[in-house]
Amino acid sequence: MTNFLMRLAVGEDADLTQTGTRAAVGRLSGVVGIGCNLLLAVGKLIAGVLASSVSITADALNNLSDAASSIVTLVGFKLAEKPADAEHPYGHARSEYLSGLAVAVLIIVIGFELAKSSVEKILNPEAVEITVVTVIVLLASIAVKLWMYLFNGKLGKLIDSSALAAAAADSRNDCIATGAVLVAAAIEYATSWKVDGWMGLGVALFVLVSGWNLARETVSPLMGEGADPALRQRIVDYIEASPKVLGYHDLMVHDYGPGQRFASIHVEMDCREDPLLCHEIIDDIERECLESHGIHLVIHYDPVETDDPKLKRMRTLVLSILRMKDSRLSIHDFRMAPGTCGTALSFDVALPADLLGQEEQIRSALTTALNDLGEGNYETLITFDPEELH
Repeated sequence: MTNFLMRLAVGEDADLTQTGTRAAVGRLSGVVGIGCNLLLAVGKLIAGVLASSVSITADALNNLSDAASSIVTLVGFKLAEKPADAEHPYGHARSEYLSGLAVAVLIIVIGFELAKSSVEKILNPEAVEITVVTVIVLLASIAVKLWMYLFNGKLGKLIDSSALAAAAADSRNDCIATGAVLVAAAIEYATSWKVDGWMGLGVALFVLVSGWNLARETVSPLMGEGADPALRQRIVDYIEASPKVLGYHDLMVHDYGPGQRFASIHVEMDCREDPLLCHEIIDDIERECLESHGIHLVIHYDPVETDDPKLKRMRTLVLSILRMKDSRLSIHDFRMAPGTCGTALSFDVALPADLLGQEEQIRSALTTALNDLGEGNYETLITFDPEELH
């Protein structure tokens, strides 16, 4: 069924990395979500009223919120499809994240309402009339939501969409919540224990937790979270594959939404290489990275000295002293030149997060250790970078 719907939406051999194709997949998920959730909401509402069950009615309202969520997702993908303009030079792809945030807020609001209704039912319990219709509606709901979980999960993986992954997780959660409602009805039918309100409260809490987790996941990229480690590794692997690249550092990735990722990195090449050749290699890497990985990469060229024994010795010495402090420390962009009070050593240090705030101590200890060697006076000009950039 999923493959059939995909063929209807985007055709046989569509490029799933293209913005238009992503939007078509998002529309497909939204339309299917709206239709399925409205049908489920109507069915559960009727069953809940007939059975006087607040937990079934609560689950119906949850499906209504899911239908509204699908509408928001649909709008989000539509806005994300808009091309870049003067006010938004990096495009509108973050609209997909904003739609996810709106869905999360809606889920949380519904969760509070469900909790309120459930508490009222706990304080004023009423008997639940279990019927064959009730059981059929709930079982059908579980079956439909399980299919929607698999459906959205597959679409989310195909286009690498956090919004669709969230929709899949929400459908999975609904399977669990509806199962709990069915268990409550069965317990009350078998034992006459009035647990309907408690189960309704459990469903409400489950919805609240799901909404909170979804909000946290969608806010994080909007706040500028670090790049996915797998994405960073793809960039690094691609850079290292070039035979002329001796090293790299200062990798920064900016996420403006799916399909709109920009990155910058410094690459080190032998200073004796023809600059025009290096420029051509860098241009090829940037172009191929965009074509192969959809990443707009900008590379800064760092020429490095490779045959100066004095420079190599001093670099090794500095690195060994630093690693006596912490074995994780590394350096790059090492330069040595005459200074005002001796020899000036200029370089960058990749600093682990737990060492932030100790920069001056590290600088002072290194300078003291170098000057204690009795080889002359050294001044250190160190730039400390977060380790995450390396």
